[in-house]
Amino acid sequence: MFWLKKVLSQLVMPIPLTVLLLLIAGLLWRSQRQLLLKFGKVSLSLAITVLLLCSQSQVSYWLTDSLESRYSPNNQLKTGSCVVMVLGSGNLEKPELTAVQQLSATALARLSEGIRQLNLGQGCTLVVSGYSGGQQPTPHASIMANAAVELGVNPANIIKFEQPKDTIEEAYALQQLIGQQPFTLVTSATHMPRAMSIFTQLGMQPQPAPTNFIAHKGFWWRLDAEQLHASQRSIHEYVGMLWLSIKGLKQHSPRETI
Repeated sequence: MFWLKKVLSQLVMPIPLTVLLLLIAGLLWRSQRQLLLKFGKVSLSLAITVLLLCSQSQVSYWLTDSLESRYSPNNQLKTGSCVVMVLGSGNLEKPELTAVQQLSATALARLSEGIRQLNLGQGCTLVVSGYSGGQQPTPHASIMANAAVELGVNPANIIKFEQPKDTIEEAYALQQLIGQQPFTLVTSATHMPRAMSIFTQLGMQPQPAPTNFIAHKGFWWRLDAEQLHASQRSIHEYVGMLWLSIKGLKQHSPRETI
């Protein structure tokens, strides 16, 4: 189910969808049947439209800001013992690089915010998460933990979840660790609405600390890859929220995720 969800979600992302529509158009363009030829032209038009709209700054900003504006940066001081949960992202697998250098830009932004949240309290625990991706020998959580140590975090204050593959599994893993104890949740601003929904549906008490804000306005006539990337990330979240509303959390259990 996990991999099926990943494959199906990719089919509605702007870039894969554009490529698919272009392939369909190319296959049907020389057809002798008028109906197929017409369908090919429609596919070509849709491909161009999707690419142009998602690369346009106003469309990209509208898609992204509607997610990011739901939660503000968290500067609240923490009292007593606290837990800071940093959701996983991605990394390279290059042992010749430091752990920090292996992290993706998104992962580094999340970890940096997680460490900042640690510094807002005393004796806080940092929880990092992420599996190996099925192709790399080192779990993402281990890379994140090593990077945190390189950035000054005490290894004794770090907990790793090396099995969870997605946000739902991360939520179940943390629930088994802390139960209903309040905690700080760190993830990308676009991802925060879906993450908050998942954790709260489990009866947990997350305090959002969004980071990696990417929504910004540009010239309306300018098309660029940065806006396309922002649109794709936002659409990924909308698809994820739709999937969550349809499937819910009922088919998942702690035994399946840890």
